[in-house]
Amino acid sequence: MAARIHHGTISSFDTTILPDYSPRRHKTIVLFGETGVGKISLINLMAGAEIANTSPGIQRCTMQWKEYVIEFGGDSYAVFDTIGLEEPQLGIKEYLESVENAYRLIKELDSQGGIDLLLFCVHAGPVTATTQSNYRFFHEFLCEKKAPIVLAITNLEREQRMEDWWERNHSSFEKYQIQVAGHAWITAANRLDGRHRDLYEESRITIRNLVKEFTADGQKQAWMGGDNLFVSLMGKLRKLLARR
Repeated sequence: MAARIHHGTISSFDTTILPDYSPRRHKTIVLFGETGVGKISLINLMAGAEIANTSPGIQRCTMQWKEYVIEFGGDSYAVFDTIGLEEPQLGIKEYLESVENAYRLIKELDSQGGIDLLLFCVHAGPVTATTQSNYRFFHEFLCEKKAPIVLAITNLEREQRMEDWWERNHSSFEKYQIQVAGHAWITAANRLDGRHRDLYEESRITIRNLVKEFTADGQKQAWMGGDNLFVSLMGKLRKLLARR
C-alpha cells in the first residue's frame, strides 16, 4: 500500500510517459463532515495504515484540506480531507473566505478530471441542522447534486449490531432531507481489543466495498462542475465586507 500526503494544494501527476505505461487517474474522493466525527480515523481505516494524524496546534481560521493518496483492491484513490465550516470561532468574513476556499478546491478537482465520490462522515448521534448544512453545502451548493454521495457513520463500538443504529435513526436523515446513494455503519477506533478489533476489521471491508461500488469504472462518470452562482455571490459578499 502506497500513500502520499499533500497539504493545502493539489499536485499534478506526471502522465507524459508512453500510453501503455501511463498511470491511471486517481479516483477522487472529497471527505467532509463536522470536526471530531472521525474523518482522520476513517482515512486510516480505508488505507490500512496510520497515514493521517490530527494537528491540534494548527490554527484553523479558513477552510484548508489535505490530500491522501491510498490504494486498495487494485485501485488508487486521492482522498481530500476538508475542514468543516461549523467552527464557532469563524466570523462572517472568515466563513465567507472558507466557502471560497472550498470552492477553489472543487474547481481544481474539476480541472484534474472531476469528483468521483463525496464521502460524508457523521458521528453516531442525533442528526442536527449542522449535519444538514454540511450536507447541503457540499452536495447541493458546491457539487449541484451531481456528484454521487455516500454516508459513513462512525462511533458504533458500543452497538451489539452496528446496523441496529441505522434501523433506529435512518428516519432522522429523511427528516432533514439528507439523501445518499449508499451508507456504511463502521467503527474507526483501532486501539481496542477483542470484539472491537473484529468490528474494526469488518468496518475496513465495509467502507472499502462502499467506495469501490460507487467509484466503479463505467458505473458513473466523474462529476465535472461549472461556475456556481451561490459561491460567486459569497465571493462578492466577502469583498463587500472587506471594504468596511
